[in-house]
Amino acid sequence: MSATPSQIAANQANAQKSTGPTTTEGKQRSSLNALKTGLTGRTLLMPGEDAEAYQLHCERFEDQFQPATSEEKELVQSLADLRWRLLRCSQLEHNLFALGRVEFAQTFDHEPEPVRSALIQAHTLRTYAKDLNNLSIQETRLDKRFQRELTELNRIQAERHEEERIALRQAAQLYMQAKKENKPFNPAQFGFEFSIEEIELFIQACSASRTAQMPARAVAS
Repeated sequence: MSATPSQIAANQANAQKSTGPTTTEGKQRSSLNALKTGLTGRTLLMPGEDAEAYQLHCERFEDQFQPATSEEKELVQSLADLRWRLLRCSQLEHNLFALGRVEFAQTFDHEPEPVRSALIQAHTLRTYAKDLNNLSIQETRLDKRFQRELTELNRIQAERHEEERIALRQAAQLYMQAKKENKPFNPAQFGFEFSIEEIELFIQACSASRTAQMPARAVAS
C-alpha cells in the first residue's frame, strides 16, 4: 500500500530533524564506529584519542606499503595498530611523570632547583615503578610483534613483486613476438592482468637497464 501525502510529509519532516549525533559524546561514538576494522569489528582507540589522527596514521601506512592483496592489507593494518599502541605507551610514560610533577609538587620544598625537579622525577619513578615496568614490558612485546609482522610483510611483497616481474617478462616476450608478426595482442587472452602500457613500460625499462650496463665504448660505437 502506497503512503498517503500526509505520511510522506511526516517522513520528510522527520528526515529533516535527523541530522546525526549532536553531542560531543555522540559524535565521538559515530567517529569511532567509522573506524572499526572490517575483520574484527573492533576499535583500537581509547577514550580521548583523536579518531582523525588515527585515520591519517593508518593512511600513511597504506601509502608507505601499498598493499595489493587481502593478506598484505591485514598485515599493514596490524602494523599501523601496533605502531599506534607503541606511541601510546610512550605517551602514557610521559603522562605518568607529568602526574608525578603535579602529585608531588609540594614535596622537597627545601631543595633548590634543579635538584628539586630531579628528586620529584626520581620519587615518581619509584612510586610508579610497577606501572612503568608494565609499560616497558608491553612496549617490548609490541615492538617484537611489529618487527615480526614487518618481516613477514616484506617477504610476501618481495615474492609478489618477483612473480609480477616474471609474468611481465613473459607478457613482454609474447607482445614483442606479436608485434614482429604484425598480429594483435590482448594480454587478457593469455591470463595476464597487465595493460599494453604497462608491458611497454617494462620493455623500455629493461632496454634502459641493458644500455646502462653496457661499457661506455660499446654504447658509443
